[in-house]
Amino acid sequence: TLRTEERQRLARERREEREKQHAAKESQILEKERKAKLQYEKQLEERQRKLKEQKQKEEQRRAAVEEKRKQKIEEEKERYEAVMHRTLERNQRLETRQKRWSWGGSVTPDSESKTALLYTAGKRSTSTANLKQTEAVMSKRLSSSAALLNASDRTRRSQLSPLDSSVISRLLAPTQASLARSKSAATLSAD
Repeated sequence: TLRTEERQRLARERREEREKQHAAKESQILEKERKAKLQYEKQLEERQRKLKEQKQKEEQRRAAVEEKRKQKIEEEKERYEAVMHRTLERNQRLETRQKRWSWGGSVTPDSESKTALLYTAGKRSTSTANLKQTEAVMSKRLSSSAALLNASDRTRRSQLSPLDSSVISRLLAPTQASLARSKSAATLSAD
C-alpha cells in the first residue's frame, strides 16, 4: 500500500507539474499574441498616420500649384491689358498725328478710293493728258512699292498678333495727303 500511495503521489506531482508547464506555455502564447496584436495595431496606426500626412502634403502641393497657376493667369491678364492699353494709346497718338499732318484728315486703305482721288484731282488740273500719264506712273509706283512692302513684311506680319498687323497695314496705306503731294510733285515735274 505504501508503494501504491507513493506511486499515486508521484503521478499526481508529475501531473501537476505538467499542468503548470502547460499553463505557463499557454500564458506565454497569450502574451506573444497580445504583443503581436499590439505591434500590428501600432503599425496600422503608423501607416494610417503616414498616409494622412502624405495626403495632406499632396493637397498642399495641389493647392500651391493651383495658386501658382491662378497667379500666372492673373499676371498674363495684367500683361495683356497693359499691352492693349499701350496699343490703344499708340493708335490714338498715330491717329492724332495723322489728322494733324494730313490734308484730307483720313486714311484711304483701298485702291479704288486712291484712283478716285487721283481722278478727281486730275479733273481739276488744266493739263489732263499730263495728269493721266503721271497718274498711271504713280499708280504703277504705288502698286510696286506696296507689293514690295507686302512681300518683305509678310513673314514678319505672320508672327504678329492680328491687332498689331492691322495697325501696321493701316500705317503702310498711303494717306490722301501723301497722294496729293505725290500728285502735285508729278504735275510740277510734268509741267
